[in-house]
Amino acid sequence: MTATKTDNPPRTPRRPAPARRRRRRTTSVDPIPWWLKLVGALVALYFILPTLFVIPMSFSTASTFQFPPTGFSLKLYENFFTDPTWLASLRTSVLVGVLAASLATVVGTAAAIGLHSLTGRLARLARTLLMVSIVTPSIVIAVAVYISFLKWHLVGSLSGYVLAHAAIGVPFVLVSVTSALSGFDPKLLRASASLGATPTRTFLFVTMPLISRGIVTGAIFAFVTSFDEVVIALFLRAPTFQTLPVQMYNSVTVEIDPTIAASSSLVVVAVTVICLVLFVGNRKSR
Repeated sequence: MTATKTDNPPRTPRRPAPARRRRRRTTSVDPIPWWLKLVGALVALYFILPTLFVIPMSFSTASTFQFPPTGFSLKLYENFFTDPTWLASLRTSVLVGVLAASLATVVGTAAAIGLHSLTGRLARLARTLLMVSIVTPSIVIAVAVYISFLKWHLVGSLSGYVLAHAAIGVPFVLVSVTSALSGFDPKLLRASASLGATPTRTFLFVTMPLISRGIVTGAIFAFVTSFDEVVIALFLRAPTFQTLPVQMYNSVTVEIDPTIAASSSLVVVAVTVICLVLFVGNRKSR
């Protein structure tokens, strides 16, 4: 008898069991309560409400302050851009703001870089002294500046305005640059030095590009602070040299000039545009 061989069917290889997916731990964020949203909306409305009255009044045809406006006209804007007094005060504000922001940016950036590598009580004391002007009332700073500058014959001069406004702009630059330096790797400085770069070249080509966002942000805030400052400018003003906020103050207290509605609207729009450009630029860079 011959035995017949039967071919066994090939066995299909077993697929490995899929690995169990690890569950990711998600941190749940509590939703913002409705009452907190309401409070935030009311606070925002409180700050925006004056603008909702001033901007429509700047297009009014009336010769005095009147709301709601009786008609639509650009007469107040024409008065602003044709009156030599308003234009001179605008040029003064822009000039003082640019010079004060430049000086505050240099001093604030140097202070932030110098204090970044220092620790201890001395560093904290120096940082506190540089931040004093941001929490001190404006009237206190104005009186102190006036008494000091009166002895130095700086009242009513361009240098006096620039020094005073730069002093109140340094804290904004210091905070912004310090925040940018928090993510800076100090190993890059050692690498640059090992390649033969001088400290100046290292700062220009290594440090500054990495913290440029903080420097620009601080400079813009310093310019806006100087451009909008009125208390110190009232103490330092001169009959032939005064800033735009001082001229706006005079147009309300000394004379009733509705041109202030147009100037206020221009200042609000300019500051808003600057802040929006800064916000969009920082968001794109991130």
